[in-house]
Amino acid sequence: MTRRPKSRSTQAVSTTAHTRRKFLKAATGAAAAAGLGFPAIATSQTQTTWRFQSTWPAKDIFHEYAQDYARRVNEMSGNRFKLDVLPAGAVVGAFGMQDAVSTGVLDGGHGVCAYWYGKNKAFSLFGTAPSFGWVANDLLGWFYYGEGEKLYNELLNDILKVNVVGWLTGPMPTQPLGWFKKQVTDPSQLQKIKYRTVGLAADLMNEVGCAVTIMGGADIVPAMDRGVLDAAEFNNPSSDLALGFTDVSKVYMVQSFHQDMECFEIIFNKNKYNALPKEVQAILKYAVESASADMSWKWQKRYPEDLVKIEKAGVKVYETPKRTALNSNRRARLPRSISSRSTRPSRERDRTFGTVGTVARLSRPFPQPEVFSRAPAGGRCNRGSRFRATACNAEGSECSATCC
Repeated sequence: MTRRPKSRSTQAVSTTAHTRRKFLKAATGAAAAAGLGFPAIATSQTQTTWRFQSTWPAKDIFHEYAQDYARRVNEMSGNRFKLDVLPAGAVVGAFGMQDAVSTGVLDGGHGVCAYWYGKNKAFSLFGTAPSFGWVANDLLGWFYYGEGEKLYNELLNDILKVNVVGWLTGPMPTQPLGWFKKQVTDPSQLQKIKYRTVGLAADLMNEVGCAVTIMGGADIVPAMDRGVLDAAEFNNPSSDLALGFTDVSKVYMVQSFHQDMECFEIIFNKNKYNALPKEVQAILKYAVESASADMSWKWQKRYPEDLVKIEKAGVKVYETPKRTALNSNRRARLPRSISSRSTRPSRERDRTFGTVGTVARLSRPFPQPEVFSRAPAGGRCNRGSRFRATACNAEGSECSATCC
């Protein structure tokens, strides 16, 4: 049988189909190659999750601040890098957080430098620092623009050789003296009382005569309830209300000098941090600054509101007396070249919490001593541009409380 040749129309259809198959095959190969080089945004990507523990109970506003920081990191990374925020005790206790981060048990954490005071008292420079006229935002300014960060890294890396990288964040207002059985009007009432505080304030209050116990925030109220503590301070009305201080005390002494300024600390395991892409490192660092600003705005609203709730719970709120032997005791232990400035608060220190004028008394710290240089010939105090020079008692004399 003789095969008949295909018609022109049949050949055209066959050629067209073959061409289409070649095009589709080539297009499929090109798309696959493109997918290997440039991942499509619509497809799911591998998410890196780090365990990030705070040193705070879950119900504390401080833990909320840790979550605020983590949310910024997560959102700026498009959730490709995520911080899983855990409360104190989830992996380790509050005072074990730094060691856990250093060894890699945790990837990062949120706390305060005062909690590492037992390792080296220099940590108090970055936690409950001695406040010679500063507020917490001044401390942050010194840290980032006055070589404080250099000293911090020297302490971590060279002296203690802790495997962490960290930053300070979140300026706190002046902290209350705390919760007592009755109003404190005289320093003699503090003699031998069992009192909780941390950092440099622990040594200070020991000198005043207290029997100081250092413990984490979650343990304070149970200890007061059992009589292990007679009095205690933690930090602020929001934290104190959430932790249940109103259940064990009805006297709240606000303002003080024991913790006039403090900031938070955010740390990460140094080896793991250095292995991250540069853009993720930048997110972790600059989220610190963003969360710091947000925290300083948030407490202006929350702390006053919660102070009002504390008063409605039947708590008596008193201002810690300014001119008592508490202040005299502090001055007596300072060199002669250190004297107290006027007891009238500056305009900056007299600001209220947000718009709630009735709680201005909470935010105002005690006047703090300041170091002045020896007066030059002519009997004028060299106090710098911020202060008006006044006559000293004698030419070349050191400044004293009577003339400065």
